[in-house]
Amino acid sequence: MSGLKTRPVGATATLGKTGYPHLVSDTGGTLDIATGASQPGFNPIDLLHAALAACLTMSARIAVRELGLADSLSEVVARVTGDKATDGPSRIARFHVVMRFRGNLTPQQQLLVVKRAEEIFTVSNSLASKPVIEIGEFYNKSSKRGNRFSLRNSVKTKR
Repeated sequence: MSGLKTRPVGATATLGKTGYPHLVSDTGGTLDIATGASQPGFNPIDLLHAALAACLTMSARIAVRELGLADSLSEVVARVTGDKATDGPSRIARFHVVMRFRGNLTPQQQLLVVKRAEEIFTVSNSLASKPVIEIGEFYNKSSKRGNRFSLRNSVKTKR
């Protein structure tokens, strides 16, 4: 595996006084965020659902190959929706996933694929582990010192 090339990961969002955020991935992909109720496009919650759906389909394809069932799958579709929490803080309380396999996988094979995909599933595993979200250094014009801020414990510390 030493020859395995790693993909840069990360994204930067830029937002002016008006308009919507513009995203740029570390690989150069771009996306403009849409927040209007009837505006086509992705809002931040859509991106969360999309990340789950995309990662699950890729994990399922990996699982199919690992299980020696690649010839039995022509397509996998994952539809992800979610329920917002009714109490604070604002968050998605439950995700709902519907998977459809096209090809010749039996129901038992589909279940094996889903179970294995769930183990591989980086996005879901990350959300389930409650990762610390740390805002690195940030500066304002009146201060020459950086601050660090962790969203996990909401404590700001000077460096």
